[in-house]
Amino acid sequence: MTSRINISRPVTASYNADPHGFSNSRPSSGYRAANPDDPLEKLRVFGKQVEDAIEIYSQPLKPHLPAIARFLIVVTFYEDALRISTQWSDQLWYLQAHRHFYWGISHLFLLLNVIVMLSGSTAVIMKRYTEAAVAGLLSVVIVQGFGYGLIFDLNFFLRNLSVIGGLVMVLSETMISKKKNFAGLPSISESDRKKYFLLAGRVLLIFLFLGFVIQGTWSIGRVFVSLFGLAACTMVAIGFKAKWSATFLVIVLSVFNVFANNWWSIHSTHPQRDFLKYDFFQTLSIVGGLILLVNTGPGGLSVDEKKKTY
Repeated sequence: MTSRINISRPVTASYNADPHGFSNSRPSSGYRAANPDDPLEKLRVFGKQVEDAIEIYSQPLKPHLPAIARFLIVVTFYEDALRISTQWSDQLWYLQAHRHFYWGISHLFLLLNVIVMLSGSTAVIMKRYTEAAVAGLLSVVIVQGFGYGLIFDLNFFLRNLSVIGGLVMVLSETMISKKKNFAGLPSISESDRKKYFLLAGRVLLIFLFLGFVIQGTWSIGRVFVSLFGLAACTMVAIGFKAKWSATFLVIVLSVFNVFANNWWSIHSTHPQRDFLKYDFFQTLSIVGGLILLVNTGPGGLSVDEKKKTY
């Protein structure tokens, strides 16, 4: 028996890359890399660089940022308590002559304001009884607005909304969950409460800058600062790149505060000195709220947080 092989025709083995037919039959379009010339891509890269720079340069201060922010948030209450104490007779005269407070009621009004502001501010700094302290300081803001007849003043209203925003940020940072479950009622977790408080704080913080935009004389520089500031305020409110937009507002408000509210350059007997001093310390409180936002982040109800999910 003999076997014959045809050596004139070479034998070739066929190879099937997908013998079981599991692959996608449609042709692949390939991987599309991000276009470095795309304006949106450039903006995204710039934003990432800014965030990295903030993270790097804030590292030495990061452990101290909450304490610094808390002090700045309540510093306006310390200043107000000191002003009432050192101008006691003038305050009584104003309340009795212009606000028609009865004798004794005006004394009690001022005394309670001083006690609540000093005790509440100290409790906030020491992180003791924070919820009660914030509630007391919020009541002072509201009561003073009605007591001094400034509640309908637009500048006062917007500034105090921002101060309230700073207090809400403090409350969200040290929120204590008091679990009191009642039958048949839905309960809200501490993390959910914190998300809503952070959202409220972010939105309220930007009202001071809105007051700056709508008031005062206009110039080319003011237009540019207002446009960039409004963009940063919008980003803070919706929580998009919130850390570096809040950092931008901290820088702008700090520079503005030093040059526009320079109360130390006014003579001590000039009536404008007290107004500038009041505005200066209120702006410091709002800067403190923004610093707290930089430290804690925008929270769950924000564009930054939603981007992590998708």
